[in-house]
Amino acid sequence: EHKKAAALHEKLQLLRSITNSHALSKTSIIVDASNYIEELKQKGFMINLFSKKSCPGLLVSILGSAFEELALNVLEARVSCTDTFSLQAIGGKNEEQGETIDAHVVKQALLQVIRNWSESNEQV
Repeated sequence: EHKKAAALHEKLQLLRSITNSHALSKTSIIVDASNYIEELKQKGFMINLFSKKSCPGLLVSILGSAFEELALNVLEARVSCTDTFSLQAIGGKNEEQGETIDAHVVKQALLQVIRNWSESNEQV
């Protein structure tokens, strides 16, 4: 029971630091985190990609093509390329124009990169 409480406390402190919250109570930390997520959604984009198979080279294609060409400002990303492929990314304003990027534009660019990657791997 003590270990569970300690683990929960540690996770809440991590959540508090990520969201720059000064709240002390569990409820307030969660409310601040929820508000933080809503702010991110309004400012930029959130991407979730998943493939049941490993996709060698796909991450490089995504980073080099879609993210770089759109000059995306990626605020946070999580990637796994071991047995499966997954990418979660949260981004903000376009660095060059200083404007908010449309999530639909990002999605279409990523879909095109994935199509190109798939076609090039079928030819091998």
